[in-house]
Amino acid sequence: MLMARSFMDLIWDYAVFVVFIIFSTLYPLWGRFFGKKEKTKADYVFGLGTISMGAMMLSIARGTLGVRSVLGYPSELFYRGSAMWETLYGMVTAYPLVCFIFIPVYFNLGVTSVYQYLDLRFNSRLVRCLASGTYIVRSLLNLGVTVYTPTVAMNTVIGIPYWASLIGISAISIGFNLLGGLKAAITADVIQSVTMILISVGIIIQSMVTVGGFGEIFTIPANDGRLSFFNFTGDATVRVDTTSAWLGQLFMSLSIFGCQQNFVQRYLSMDTFKEVRRTLMSNIPVVIALFCLAWIVGMGVYAVYAVCDPMKAGYTNKMDEILPFFVEDKFAYLPGVLGIFMASLFNGALSLNVSNLNSLATVTWEDFLSHLPRYKGISDKQQLNVIKFIGSIYGVIVMGVGFSVGLLSGVIESSMLMTSATSGPLLGVFLLAMLVPIANWKGAACGMIVSHILTLWITFGSLTVSKEVVLLPTTIEGCTNDTFSSGITKPTKSWLLANTPLEVESEFPYFDTTTHAPLERTIGFPENIYSVSYMYYSLIGTFLTVVVGALVSVLTSHADDAYDRKLLHPFAYYCSKLFPGKERRYISNPDIRPKDVESADSGTKKSPLDELERDNHGFDTVSEQSGVTVVSVDPLPPKLDRPEVYRKTADPEADR
Repeated sequence: MLMARSFMDLIWDYAVFVVFIIFSTLYPLWGRFFGKKEKTKADYVFGLGTISMGAMMLSIARGTLGVRSVLGYPSELFYRGSAMWETLYGMVTAYPLVCFIFIPVYFNLGVTSVYQYLDLRFNSRLVRCLASGTYIVRSLLNLGVTVYTPTVAMNTVIGIPYWASLIGISAISIGFNLLGGLKAAITADVIQSVTMILISVGIIIQSMVTVGGFGEIFTIPANDGRLSFFNFTGDATVRVDTTSAWLGQLFMSLSIFGCQQNFVQRYLSMDTFKEVRRTLMSNIPVVIALFCLAWIVGMGVYAVYAVCDPMKAGYTNKMDEILPFFVEDKFAYLPGVLGIFMASLFNGALSLNVSNLNSLATVTWEDFLSHLPRYKGISDKQQLNVIKFIGSIYGVIVMGVGFSVGLLSGVIESSMLMTSATSGPLLGVFLLAMLVPIANWKGAACGMIVSHILTLWITFGSLTVSKEVVLLPTTIEGCTNDTFSSGITKPTKSWLLANTPLEVESEFPYFDTTTHAPLERTIGFPENIYSVSYMYYSLIGTFLTVVVGALVSVLTSHADDAYDRKLLHPFAYYCSKLFPGKERRYISNPDIRPKDVESADSGTKKSPLDELERDNHGFDTVSEQSGVTVVSVDPLPPKLDRPEVYRKTADPEADR
């Protein structure tokens, strides 16, 4: 969509764009120069004691929905209907499961990288590196696509060269990485979230004015078949129905919220499990509101263009251009609105890039570099400098991937497929670690490897199945000379824009705009496997990892598989004692060090395990010493001169 207006017509949009980018860049870093600075690695990684619950909620919600919600959801409703709206069920279901399954296990383990937990649980560098390596590769591919998405939109809408936007996003991200930390990234998320809420409300109001009332925003899409819910087809090859939307999003969300560093890093930045629980559960209505807001925007845009589809009329080239086109068309009378809309897209990619660079650098340091001999024994300040340097290197790599996306359109689809295929194995290995007492490192490694191979085989095999694009019908029968604002003309398509898809994915991989419906159902093996909807890929990967991992663990069980029982979920530990069999051996792991928190009264550091305060398992009691609600369970065991051993009459495979 190449704009026909001259530079002078867009002068206010350019000015607002520049001012907003400067503000959203400098404000989060204000504390770096005039407030509390990150003096330690923990300050940089977790922003200890400096992040409010409200800011954390918006940041988590922002990460949940991603950049895709801005452009993807409205175009999804316009051209495919509301089927993907039902992925909300999976998101909402995932929050309490993450809160009460994942967080209680590693909240007080003193880990900086979430994959450090796997090393503690399985005593295996292989399992840890498989998980963290998968996360790093997937994140780099997705970040390259994420930062490239708004550059194409800005190129087509206000004429900024995509390479200039890409370099700008990368340069600012590297500056954030060097000067800020998690707190700066969360502040940027808050600015982005508030801005997009205001813009979305403005678009809805403009739609109401255009179509004649709020009710028409719902009535027109409903009458044209855009709103259809609770479709249980029972066909696994259908792109998305209610079952696949719920299950697919549930397993995807569990993998992202519970096993991905950038989310867990936010949870661990809070002081107590009770605060994490309150934040996550309170975030459910926030996510529902923001999620539905994006879809209502799509309903408003459809209501306006119900009788004159801009893409069918030749005014846009791709589905995801519908929302930028609407802003340019219907807000032409209000200078600057287009500029702030495009700046919010720029800032959206920027904030996602910043928070993920922080997480990628932390994982790389904790899971790979910190174990090298040359880095043994270096100071906390030196570790912080190394992490910042790694983040800067990743910023350059992401920029390179972004340039590759502009030249090789296949990178986009490869990134999407990688995300879908790797979510299941990551989730599966964490479920093995937390919920399957018999699981050992051999089973976890085999489960991940087998799951990766099979899911990648299915994923890439699906590309060989002949499919057709299926979109809901649109019309241009109502198009007149007054339908669009003056100055809007049909685009001139360049080679780059003709060969570069705009529809890309940042966090959730199944919103690809080349989604298809199978031509034939009477197909044989392996085409019938390839035709399974990608909504089920995360479920398939999780199932394969858990089943293969459990079977291999049973066959290779050994007394050396002992681990500290604090690494197992309390409920799984309790249930395991109900089964008959030989005793299972547990040991005390000295590498498990609780996270330090600041005492609200004294401002001094104290361990949450001190004075029997075990903020770990989700059962509230009141501490007599502090007078605050904490989570507590068994008293601390006495210190022994030899390794501590717990025994139970529950496990048939222990002590061989």
